[in-house]
Amino acid sequence: MRPEKNVVSKILRNIVLILFVVVLISIIYNFRNRESDTVSAIMADASASTEFRGVFIRDEKIISYNGNGILSYKVPDGGRLGSGSVIAEVYPNDEQISRNREIAQLEKELGILSKIQNPGTLESAQPANISDSIGVLYRSLIYDRDMNNYDKIESQKDDLLVMLSTYQIITDSNVDFTQRMLDINSRLNQLRLESVAASETLVSDRSAYFVSHVDGYEQTFTIDSIDSITPEMIKDAQDTRIDDSRVVGKLIDGYEWLLAGVVDNTRKEYEIGSTVKLSFKTTAETFNGKIVDVRGSSEQTVIIFSCDQFNYDLVQHRCLDVKLIKGPYSGLKVPRESIRFKTITENIKDTETGIDSEVTKNYRGVYIREGEQVEFRKIDVVYEGSDYVLSAPNDDKSYLSLYDDILIEGENANVQ
Repeated sequence: MRPEKNVVSKILRNIVLILFVVVLISIIYNFRNRESDTVSAIMADASASTEFRGVFIRDEKIISYNGNGILSYKVPDGGRLGSGSVIAEVYPNDEQISRNREIAQLEKELGILSKIQNPGTLESAQPANISDSIGVLYRSLIYDRDMNNYDKIESQKDDLLVMLSTYQIITDSNVDFTQRMLDINSRLNQLRLESVAASETLVSDRSAYFVSHVDGYEQTFTIDSIDSITPEMIKDAQDTRIDDSRVVGKLIDGYEWLLAGVVDNTRKEYEIGSTVKLSFKTTAETFNGKIVDVRGSSEQTVIIFSCDQFNYDLVQHRCLDVKLIKGPYSGLKVPRESIRFKTITENIKDTETGIDSEVTKNYRGVYIREGEQVEFRKIDVVYEGSDYVLSAPNDDKSYLSLYDDILIEGENANVQ
């Protein structure tokens, strides 16, 4: 009797062991299977961009003179002028312009040396305080360099030179700039005796930006002409300069300029009032723009952008290659291969009558794993990439939520 019991016990034990192994394998398989065919819905950012050839539209006035003499400009390209500001002076030859340039450089150096040699500054200066100031100025200079604040860099560079030289004087008694200041004054006196006055001074009659060349489109691409600008005009425009010895340059009115481009707007991505970013190949700076006009066919849409930021690189050109950046967009990242469609019948309440009625719609969405169940969740697409979309977060439980497990291979439906 006992041997039979041992055999039965062994059989039962083996059956239990086999069942345990089967259950364990099933758990591992299901776990791995779930991991392999689902992806968690997480937040992500994206931006859309397209490239086109842009043409600048500005109100411009050409400035000219009789062409006799050499121009010495007093304002850089892209510089701001006030009414009555000097644009340029006319001199008989290049020699006088070189002489004036040397005078300006020496006067600047003399001013810096005068600050360094100031007795009051030297008496009150302490090495530790100057060292701290040098550190602060250096960090500010690096910051403004990284932020492209080049106007500030010039003055900070001079201040840093004063601090470094002052530190050198108070830590080394042998350092003295007195003789250099005497030499500069002597040279300045000589240059001033040889100088001649400008034969003509050209001034601005308005507040405007200045550019030292013209391209022939000053009367074509104007603010008032935007309604008549066609895709062909934009494509045919050339980034050229006209060589005319009588031309001083041109004044650009206002703080705002426009940019026209031909863009494929088949998907209706761009509309009036939208804010965008504009990036140009000639400068690392990105500009904030606004769409002020959209017209033409979907494939050949003329879009007009407005912007009020100027810099040297932009005013050098009439045409430039532009990258149009729209966004950034933020939403739940959904793989495109997981998107499905489902027809849903819902009760919709009329906002005017308050009466409920059944409405059947075909919704785009995904299937998610909710515990052991597979359920459909709608998505609200705010951005479409090549292999994914972004869905706006929604408190409605019928929409996809953060951290939902999206099934890559869901129920039978067509993929978008």
